[in-house]
Amino acid sequence: MKTIINPSVLERLPELTAQFAAGQPNHVVLDNFLNDEVANALHQHFPSVDSLKVKRKSLNENKVEDYHFERWDPVFTEVRNAIRSSEFGTWISTLTGIDNLYTPDDALGSGLHQGGQGSFVDVHIDVNFDPKLKLWRRVNLLIYLNRHWDEAWGGHLEIWDPQMTKVLHRVAPMHNRAIIFLTDENSPHGYKAITIPEGESRKSFYAYYFTEVSDGFKYSDSKFIARPDDSLARRTATSVKEWTKIRAKRILNALGVKMLDFQDKNRF
Repeated sequence: MKTIINPSVLERLPELTAQFAAGQPNHVVLDNFLNDEVANALHQHFPSVDSLKVKRKSLNENKVEDYHFERWDPVFTEVRNAIRSSEFGTWISTLTGIDNLYTPDDALGSGLHQGGQGSFVDVHIDVNFDPKLKLWRRVNLLIYLNRHWDEAWGGHLEIWDPQMTKVLHRVAPMHNRAIIFLTDENSPHGYKAITIPEGESRKSFYAYYFTEVSDGFKYSDSKFIARPDDSLARRTATSVKEWTKIRAKRILNALGVKMLDFQDKNRF
C-alpha cells in the first residue's frame, strides 16, 4: 500500500482523525495523497472523455464516468487494489470512526469521473445504499488528477450546510488532492460549470466505502437540491424532476427491477 499511497499521509492518522472529527461536516482534505509517480501516471494515462461509457447529462449534471478498470492502464488497477486493501480499510475506519469499512468490486465501489468544457454537477445528496449487495454506503473518497489545473477555471467541490443556506467549504480539484467525507444528508455537495482550455478536463478517481446494514441505517436516495440563487424556474424544474425520479425508482424497485442506472451505456 505504501508504494501507492503517500506514507507521510498514512503516518498522520492521529492528526487527520482529529481533523475529520472536527470538520463541519465531517471531512478531511489530503494534499499529495498518492506517491507523486503514481498520481502523475494516472494523469498521463487517464482515458478520454469520449471513452467513458456512463453518460450523466441532464438538467442537473454534465459529466461522464466509468468503472471498467480492465480497459485502462494497469496503474488504475494498482491504485484500486491499494484503496481496497484490508490495510487501507482499517486506516479509513480509524480515520472516520466507522468500523469495517470496505469498497466492493463494482460500479458503486470505485471508478473514474471526468468532465469536459461546461461540466457541472448540481448540489446533491448521494444515495446511501447498494441495492444489489445490500450494503450501507458510508464514506466517499475522491482523488483529483488535474496536473495543470488553474483555480480560475472553477470546478471547486462545494460542500453546503444541510439547510442549503451557505457554502461551508470550497475545495479546488488540484492534482493529487483527496477529500474524504461522509455519505449522508449532512454533506450536500457539487460543483459549478467549469470553463477550461481545449484539451483539458476535470478528472477524478472515486471510491465509496460501505458497511453491512446495521442499527441507525435510514435509507436516503440520491437527490439534487437547488441552490438558493437558482432561478425560480430552475428550482421548480429540479424539484419536480427529483420528486418524479424518486417515486419512479420506488415503483420499479417494488416490481423487482434492481438495475436502475439507465445512463450506463456499458449495459446496453
